[in-house]
Amino acid sequence: MYQLIDGKAISDQIKTEIAEEVKQLVANGGKQPHLAVIIVGHDGGSETYVAHKVKSCEQVGFKSTRVAFEEDVTEEMLLAKIQEMNQDADIDGFIVQLPLPGHIDEQKIIEAIDYRKDVDGFHPVNVGRMSIGLPCFVSATPSGILELIRRYGIPTRGKNCVVIGRSNIVGKPVASLMMQKGYPGDATVTVCHSRTANLKEICRSADIIIAALGSPGFLKEDMVKDGAVVIDVGTTRVEDAAAKSGFRLKGDVDFANVAPKCSFITPVPGGVGPMTIVSLLRNTLLAAKHNL
Repeated sequence: MYQLIDGKAISDQIKTEIAEEVKQLVANGGKQPHLAVIIVGHDGGSETYVAHKVKSCEQVGFKSTRVAFEEDVTEEMLLAKIQEMNQDADIDGFIVQLPLPGHIDEQKIIEAIDYRKDVDGFHPVNVGRMSIGLPCFVSATPSGILELIRRYGIPTRGKNCVVIGRSNIVGKPVASLMMQKGYPGDATVTVCHSRTANLKEICRSADIIIAALGSPGFLKEDMVKDGAVVIDVGTTRVEDAAAKSGFRLKGDVDFANVAPKCSFITPVPGGVGPMTIVSLLRNTLLAAKHNL
């Protein structure tokens, strides 16, 4: 029988821990941590995420600022705002919610953020430091995945870990973290992607599969060996007339058929998703304490 990895419960637990730490910090004369978010346009998914982030800040006692621009904002205006936030001593960390409209160069925007305030962990300085095991802001989703593995005591040392997907936001960093010395880590990592030959065979040899490719129901039961640990990072909106919103979130794993073969598995929603936001909060707390 598989055990469900409950990201919601773990994230609530971590929020309580953070709130306690913030209380102590302020009681000892420290400043209240401050997270700012820049959002461009009106993408439904992005607006939902940002609303969750603002609400989570309230729950843990952070100050939060939401700055919204219309879809047609110029790159120059956005860069000017980033510069202003870089220089604002009260803001400990800030993020620019991705994706951005096509006329804006995302990489240029990421690189404009002061890496000491880059709580999303996307700046090349943070990515580079992470890849060689130095203290840094680890991007939120990979950080959340490792925290779930840690809190459930899932063995990783010497295990075969297959990461499906090679994005800069999840695939590459999580592969890098899983192979580093220590726990969670010390795994033998294979990264698979759209050009990988014999993907099914590679997955069948995996003790741990991290599916992060954004293709609903991609990982099928014949790709998973008995007793595997499956972490589903996918969150694709699929139409569902029965749902109040008209859609539901679907993961990269064919959950109903894969779950019975697993030792541990994350659900969608309620698995990796809630952990992403608490990882962002933890990074902001680190920034506020100048702990890096």
